[in-house]
Amino acid sequence: MSDAVPTSRSTGAGSPPAPASRPGRRFRFLRALALMGPAFIAGAWQFGPGNLTSAVQAGSSFGYALIWVIVVSTALMIMFTDMSVRIAIVSRSSVVETVKQTLGRPVGTAAGIGVFAITLMFAVGNAVGAGLGLSLVLGGSPVWWTLACTAVVAAVLLTRGRYGVVEKVLLAIVATMAVCFVVTAVLSRPAWGDAAAGLLPTIPEGTGLLLVALVGTNFSINAAFYTGYASRERGLRRDQYRQTTLADTIPGIVAPGVMTALVIIAAAAVLGGDDSASLAQLAGVLDPIAGDAGRIIFALGFFGAAFSSMIANATAGGTLLSDGLGWGNQLSSMRVRAGIVGVLAFGALIAAVAGGSPVQLIITAQALTVVVAPLLGVLLVILANNRRLMGELRNRWWQNAISAIGLLAILATCYRLITSF
Repeated sequence: MSDAVPTSRSTGAGSPPAPASRPGRRFRFLRALALMGPAFIAGAWQFGPGNLTSAVQAGSSFGYALIWVIVVSTALMIMFTDMSVRIAIVSRSSVVETVKQTLGRPVGTAAGIGVFAITLMFAVGNAVGAGLGLSLVLGGSPVWWTLACTAVVAAVLLTRGRYGVVEKVLLAIVATMAVCFVVTAVLSRPAWGDAAAGLLPTIPEGTGLLLVALVGTNFSINAAFYTGYASRERGLRRDQYRQTTLADTIPGIVAPGVMTALVIIAAAAVLGGDDSASLAQLAGVLDPIAGDAGRIIFALGFFGAAFSSMIANATAGGTLLSDGLGWGNQLSSMRVRAGIVGVLAFGALIAAVAGGSPVQLIITAQALTVVVAPLLGVLLVILANNRRLMGELRNRWWQNAISAIGLLAILATCYRLITSF
């Protein structure tokens, strides 16, 4: 008798194979669950205060007309994140080190400094968002709350001891706000026909920096770039690429894209025609389902998104700057920690001294993130097409076609940014 796996004959001709297949399905599910992480980190980074602010303003000022920007940005974000993951899988070094080895040390250094520059812009939006969120709930000056949040984030990152607990609390707050946006998008009875029409590309008069900010926050090249670091830390293998794509890359990027589209829909239905720059008025988007409590939920969620983004953004900025300058990429390194503190300090400083509308400051900061994006996008495309490095995981023709569209989109937003000033 052989040791073959028993078939239906072993238990009777009519026995169903379901009992044997259920453990297999359970195992595949758990294995897929274990691969989730890097792209969800990038997606969570995207869904920060800049994303929320620009999405609510897009809906309140231009109705459903800019939903197509989110759809296109999400599709392009998936492609560039996928390239970063594939590069991480085949590379023996970090993404920046791979750039140095392939294209030369000056180019790798420029990449690290470029990502650091983008994180400085995100740091401003995160710092302003955290301070504004808490001031709406607890009162007091947003500036002082910004400084307090910056100090707490620095302590969390430098000690690392309590980060897990803090992260879970923040995720719970943001998830509560996200659910409220979903419910609001349904109960506010939006014009779904008009929302569907928003999938057709149009650029209303007066979008200005708002359009650039929407692209900068939803097609975040620096987040895609950093996904390679998270994937490498996970130790992903070539044979895990397909399952990683289905379990992590696609859902991790699509989820914040869907949430952003729902925020635009909810804002268009509730605040349509009100282009006010006041965060307190933007918080009214949740009034239809939660009344006065909706403003508190929005403010807390806004704070949670900002605070968690401060942590991820500062970590990425300090790590890639240090890696770009050849100082290593370990969080235990004093140089990496100095870079992290530098990102946080810059955000707090600009938030403290800048005047004008805080919401407009967030929009402007998010828009400026596209300045360095073309360099990072080109580097990812070049590496993903390197036959010697990538082997069978190099870009296919259709991936290059989508990547070319992405690079053109980045260049177009850069041009629009320059002509907006």
